[in-house]
Amino acid sequence: MASLYLPLFPLLMAVLLSVQSKTHWEDIQVLQQLKNALDPTSISSGSCVDSWDFSLDPCDNLFGQKFTCGFRCDTVISGVSRVTEVNLDQAGYSGSLSSVFWNLPFLQTLDLSNNFFSGSIPNSFSNLTRLRSLSLSANSFSGEVPPSLGSLSVLEELYLNGNGFNGSVPASFVGLVSLQRLELQSNGFTGAFPNLGVLKNLYYLDGSDNGFSGELPAVLPTSLVQLSMRNNSFVGVVPSSIRDLVNLQVVDLSHNRLGGSVPAVLFEHPSLEQLTLSFNQFSAVETPDSDGVRSELIAVDLSDNEITGFLPPFMALMPKLSALSLENNNFTGMIPILYAFKIAAPEPGISPFVRLLLGGNYLFGPIPEPLRRMKPDSATVRLAGNCLFRCPTLFFFCQGGEQKSLAECRSAGPVIP
Repeated sequence: MASLYLPLFPLLMAVLLSVQSKTHWEDIQVLQQLKNALDPTSISSGSCVDSWDFSLDPCDNLFGQKFTCGFRCDTVISGVSRVTEVNLDQAGYSGSLSSVFWNLPFLQTLDLSNNFFSGSIPNSFSNLTRLRSLSLSANSFSGEVPPSLGSLSVLEELYLNGNGFNGSVPASFVGLVSLQRLELQSNGFTGAFPNLGVLKNLYYLDGSDNGFSGELPAVLPTSLVQLSMRNNSFVGVVPSSIRDLVNLQVVDLSHNRLGGSVPAVLFEHPSLEQLTLSFNQFSAVETPDSDGVRSELIAVDLSDNEITGFLPPFMALMPKLSALSLENNNFTGMIPILYAFKIAAPEPGISPFVRLLLGGNYLFGPIPEPLRRMKPDSATVRLAGNCLFRCPTLFFFCQGGEQKSLAECRSAGPVIP
C-alpha cells in the first residue's frame, strides 16, 4: 500500500516548497533546469550562474552572497515572487536549452546573448506569453526557428542575429503584432523573406548577411525607420511601396542583385537620410519631379552598379547631401559644374560635399575650375580611373589609380582628350 502514496511525494514537496519559499516553485524548477543545462566547465568562478545555490530561496536571496545576478523577481500575487527577467552575463556559458521546459508565465525579458549556447530554440518558448524582449544574439544556435515563436503576441524585441539559424523565417511572425525591433542578420536564413507588412509597430528590421532570395516584400511595415537587407540574393526592383514608409530614415540594400532604375521617390522621400544601394545591378537613376530640392538625404551610395548616362545634376541641388559615392559605374560625360560649386562654393543653406567619390567611370573633359582650386584637406574627392586625361596626380583627387586608356574610353562613347 505504501507504494500507492509514493507518486504523491514530489507533489507534496512542491506544495511544501511553495508555502515556505518566496519564489514560486515552478520558477525555481526552471532556473535549476537552466543551470543543469549548462556545461559545468563553462560556469566560471564569479559568474552569475556560479552563485546560484538552490539550497536557498532564489528571489529571497537575490543580490546577496548567493544568487548575485542573472535574473530578477517581482511580487505579483499573494506575496509570491515570480521570475520576470533572466539576463545572463557574458561569461562564456555553453550548453543547449532543449532540456529546459520554459514554464515562466511572468517572464518579460530573456537575454542569453554573447555566450556559446548551441542547439535549436525549444518549442516551450511559446509558454513565455508575457515576454517582451528575447535576445539570443551572438551565440551558436542552429536549426530552423520554430513557428511557435510567432505566438508571442506581446514581444517587442527579437534578437536572433549572429547565430547559425537556417531555413526560412517562419510566416507565423505575422503574429508578432507588438514587435518593434527584429534582428536576423548574420545567420544562414534562405528563401523568400516573409511579408511582414501587418506589423504596424516594427521600426527596425535587419535581415543582412543571410541567403534570402527572390524579390523584396511588396508591402513593408509603414512604421519602419531603418531597413537593412544587405548581402543577400534579392532580385527585382525596389518596391514602390517604399514611398509609404513615411518615417523611414535609413535604407541599406547593398550587395544584392537588385536592378532596373533607382526610383525617384527615394530622392524626395520626406524622412530618408541614408541610402545605400551599392554592389547591385542598377542601370539608371530616375530624376525626381522636385529636382531633389525637397530631399532629406545626407548620404547616398550607388557605387559598384551598372548605371549609365551622365552624372545626375539634381544631386548637386539636394540641400542636405554631403556624402555621395557613384564610383565604379558606367557614367559618361563631363563633371557637372554644379558638383564643383556644391563642394567648393555652396550656396547659403546648402550642405557642401565633404565626400564625393566618382572614380571608376568614363568621365571626360576638363576638371571644373572650383575643383582645381581645392586643397587636399578640404574634402574627400576621388576621380581616379576615369577618362580625365587632364587629371595629373599632382591634384590630390586624381591620385589612387591611373586614368583609363584611350581605347577603353572610346569604347564607352565620345571622348574629349
